[in-house]
Amino acid sequence: MMHAGYRATLPPAVRNDLQTTETNNFFLSRLLRRAIAAFFAGVGMVILLCPVHAEELPPPVETPALQAVEPPAAIDPQVPVDPFIKLQGSVWRTKAGIVFLKTPVGLLTLTSKTALKDLKASQEVRFWLHDRHSIVEIRKRSDGSLVHRYLSGPMTSGTDVPRTLRWWGPDGDQTVHVGTQEARLTDYREGDLLTIEVDETNTMSGVHDLQFDLQVSQAPEANADVSLLLSGTVSKLKSNFIFVRTPIGLVMLNSKIGVPHVKVGQPLTLQINHEQVTVTVPPTAKPAPRRGAALIH
Repeated sequence: MMHAGYRATLPPAVRNDLQTTETNNFFLSRLLRRAIAAFFAGVGMVILLCPVHAEELPPPVETPALQAVEPPAAIDPQVPVDPFIKLQGSVWRTKAGIVFLKTPVGLLTLTSKTALKDLKASQEVRFWLHDRHSIVEIRKRSDGSLVHRYLSGPMTSGTDVPRTLRWWGPDGDQTVHVGTQEARLTDYREGDLLTIEVDETNTMSGVHDLQFDLQVSQAPEANADVSLLLSGTVSKLKSNFIFVRTPIGLVMLNSKIGVPHVKVGQPLTLQINHEQVTVTVPPTAKPAPRRGAALIH
C-alpha cells in the first residue's frame, strides 16, 4: 500500500516576498564584505606611508670580573687600640673602698664597694684596658700567685659551650665558666656592663662593682712595662695640669710630660710605649676668609 506524498504550495504573494528578502540579504552581505576589505586596505596603506622609528638597543653592559675577597685579618690582642692601657702598680694608700696605686706614669685609683678589701703592700696590681674591656689582677709579689682577678666589660654569652661568657684577654678571647653564679646574672642582659671575679680556672666566683681613675704625671723610666694609647678632648686647664675627657672618663695629664700648648676643646692623643711619651695635637685649621674680604699677604 502506497502512501501519498504531501507537498505544500505557497501563495504567489508570499513567494514574491521571500524572493525579495533573499535578494536583499545577498546584496547586503556583498556590500558588507566590500566595506571590510576597503577598511583593511586603507589601514595597510596608512602603515606603509607612516615613517618607522627604529629604537636603538642600548649597548650591552659589561659585567666586571669578580675579584677575590681576602678574609679579614685576625685581631692581634697585643696591638693597641684606642683606648688601650697596660700598667703595673703597687699599693700606695688604701681607704674605705678606695685603693691608690703607684704606677710608672702616676696614680691609678681603683674604687669598689664590694671588692679590693684585702689588698696589702706585699701585693702588686696588673691592669689592662682594651676598648670597653678591662682586667685587674692582684698577685703576690713574692711568687706571682693569683689573689684576685676582676674582669669588666659588656656581658657576652659564649656561643660554643652553654653557661659560659666570652671575654677579652691580653692573650686573646677567653671563655669564662658561670659555675654556681648563674643566679647573680639574672639582672643583666646581653651587652650590659658587668664586673665579675674569676679564679685561676676562669670560673666565676662573684659579681662586683669596680671603677678606676688615671693620672699621668710623669714619664716612665727606661724599660718600664707600660703601654698606653688614649685620645680625647681638652676640657679644663689648671696650673700645670690638663684635664682630658676620654672614652674612659676624665684623665689628668701633667704638662711636664711633653704636652704642647693646648686650648679647651682641642683634641689630643697621648701614646706611651715603655719610656717614650708622644703627645699629638692636630694643627688648628685656619678660618676660611669671608666672601668679599681682601686677602692680605
